[in-house]
Amino acid sequence: MIVLIIFTILTINYFPATGVSTLKVGDQLNVTSHLVSAGSNFTLGFFNITATNYTYLGIWYTNDEQLRRVWVANPSTPIVSSSVVLLIDPNNGKLVIAGGRTGTALVNISDNQSAPGLNLTATLEDDGNFRLKNEIDDQILWQSFDHPINVLLPGMKLGSDLRTAKNWNLTSWLSDQIPDSGAYTLRWETNGEDSQRFMVQQRGQPYWTSGDMRDQNFEFMNVNNLLLSRYNLHYVYNDEERYFSYDSINNLHPMWILRPHGRIVDGDDRRLSSSDLCYGYDSGNGCVASSIRPICRSEHDKFSPMNGDFASDRTRRSFDDNSSLSIGDCMVKCWNDCGCLGFITGGNGTGCIRWTGTKSVGNFSVDLQGNSVSKFVLVSSNAGKGNHAKILIWAPVVAGICLLLFCFGLLWYLKDRKLKKEVKERQKRDDRQVLELMASESFRDSGDIERDGRKGSDMVVFSFAALVTATNDFSDENKLGRGGFGTVYKGKLSDEREIAIKRLSRTSGQGLLEFKNELILIAKLQHTNLVRVLGCCIHGEEKMLIYEYMPNKSLDFFLFDETRKALLDWPKRWNIIDGIAQGLLYLHKYSRMRVIHRDLKAGNVLLDESMNPKISDFGMARIFKQDETEAITKRVVGTYGYMSPEYAMEGTFSVKSDVFSYGVLILEIVSGRRNSSFYHLEKPTNLVKYAWELWQQGDALELQDPSLSDTCVVHQLLRTVHVALLCVQENAVDRPEMSDVISMLTNDTIALPSPKRSAFFIGRTASTSASFERKSKDYSVNKMSVTEMEAR
Repeated sequence: MIVLIIFTILTINYFPATGVSTLKVGDQLNVTSHLVSAGSNFTLGFFNITATNYTYLGIWYTNDEQLRRVWVANPSTPIVSSSVVLLIDPNNGKLVIAGGRTGTALVNISDNQSAPGLNLTATLEDDGNFRLKNEIDDQILWQSFDHPINVLLPGMKLGSDLRTAKNWNLTSWLSDQIPDSGAYTLRWETNGEDSQRFMVQQRGQPYWTSGDMRDQNFEFMNVNNLLLSRYNLHYVYNDEERYFSYDSINNLHPMWILRPHGRIVDGDDRRLSSSDLCYGYDSGNGCVASSIRPICRSEHDKFSPMNGDFASDRTRRSFDDNSSLSIGDCMVKCWNDCGCLGFITGGNGTGCIRWTGTKSVGNFSVDLQGNSVSKFVLVSSNAGKGNHAKILIWAPVVAGICLLLFCFGLLWYLKDRKLKKEVKERQKRDDRQVLELMASESFRDSGDIERDGRKGSDMVVFSFAALVTATNDFSDENKLGRGGFGTVYKGKLSDEREIAIKRLSRTSGQGLLEFKNELILIAKLQHTNLVRVLGCCIHGEEKMLIYEYMPNKSLDFFLFDETRKALLDWPKRWNIIDGIAQGLLYLHKYSRMRVIHRDLKAGNVLLDESMNPKISDFGMARIFKQDETEAITKRVVGTYGYMSPEYAMEGTFSVKSDVFSYGVLILEIVSGRRNSSFYHLEKPTNLVKYAWELWQQGDALELQDPSLSDTCVVHQLLRTVHVALLCVQENAVDRPEMSDVISMLTNDTIALPSPKRSAFFIGRTASTSASFERKSKDYSVNKMSVTEMEAR
């Protein structure tokens, strides 16, 4: 027996004090040892609360001098004994806190299904997540991030998992010393994809809300933009998960804490929620108004923390030692008791001490030295029947401040009214211009579709009801995508004709300009390689454009996908290159007006059922007079990566700007790669530079997309690359016009000049890029259109 005991003791693996991040089957973590994450960011171990002499297992930032626990394993099941260990039970594979001497499981930490075996490990990650994992199949059986307490760390989720019905909520501690569940719960509530918010509940009742977060409403963050610059906020809404999370930017100990009084603060104790205490009589600062309020309380009453004492001869003191009561519960009890004048919690932050009596001057004596315990005292802003001398002293000061505020308020009101009037007049002017355009001969009314058989450039004014029916009330399943100016939906008219509907966002001021631009242009432009706009609809604030539906989506849908690009053989790609050129030639030379597209890219080339290309999205196009060759603008629009250098850097644009974009697009079609896909490589910074270097080396054929190997016509491909490099030459005067481009592409007998240096201006230093990004949050590389940039 003695030999067996000695053998057992020798086989128990206790951890050293530091330097280990993983617990294995057979290992034990006791009260004198810790797990430390690989980067030493977090520490896991047992800790003791002096006020109660209870032992808990928790996680904290390793170098946090305050030793604030960001997670507690057993908040509601404290352990009296300090002779405890953390281990993985080999019989059921669960993480347990067991008696150190008896080995009896005292607390089951993990809730995973039975998974016995010797291949389980529990690792403290450097993001603060404690994970139980099966090393054989690398399956995560349980993790602490799925069981948050009162702290939300970067990367943690607040919301719900629809697959497992799991909810991720924060629950406040009972007090600053007791980690048991308190009165407040922080939830992430969703009411559709476009309505998501924080909600704090007090014992299950709505207490405080952040407002709609999807509209970037950050008023809950104390209206402090400095706080917003410290975090990147993320929202996920899909069929599997709906949650909120955040990333930290240069914070020492990033964490969001739900305090015992319901307030949300960060690791530096900065308030993220603007409310202090909510009383239910209003909805200011995010507080949720309640229909149930004691008749004796008014909107002037509130509790204010004050140092001092209540008069013993005028008030009565009572104590409720219920250890499950937190500061929020005490506040509610005192608020609902018409005789209650103030309250405080017990010594360890639980239980309630209340003072009752009648409201009168002298009930509470303020301690100016601050030696007394702070108490929450009921004060009323309209209780002014005493101390007339103070009133006389402060009255002129208050009056002066009020007068100053009134003057500032009046100036702000007049300025705000002027701005609103200008915006309203501009809106009326814009609407009038649109309505006048719709009343022109190019448009005709229709409640649904064209019925009179008229053809040509006539456009239909669709009814809003017809479009609601065609899109099933703009349902999500009919959503094709979302752009800078609104959402595009697929619809089916009553004659079974399929259409695409671009629904302008109501908040997009620039979108209205593009809306009118497309109406003016498309009403006068007709070509087989241009997307046809069938009509429009204006209904109140709703403004929509109706296009012919392109079943094969856009060129980038095929071109930049490793599987779908195989469907684009060389004959199809050549047809697309030629079709785009024909469309541009029509815009530049043969249409009723000279048009510069200014945003030609793969995403704006749509493909019909026969994979024929059609240029779309004329919201940024500009109309030139027939004798006009170029223009300068301060409002640079387009997509960074397709812009010509003179346009991006100086704001100068012409037909040669579209030629440059076309040259970039040809190189993408030939190679099957985005212009920006070389960003992370050491040498060429973009496709244009890569193609130029291959051309100089005589290796232009290496630019070919590998999926073209069986269908490629080599001499045609090389000639196409040659023409593309002529189109992307640095100086606009050196680039050919579209009529010359088509001749060079289709006529092999024409000798091609040698291309000059291409424009490589896309590559920038990090500092320049950062500066540019600060100027325009709509900055884009080859994917989204830039709505506005300042010209240099």
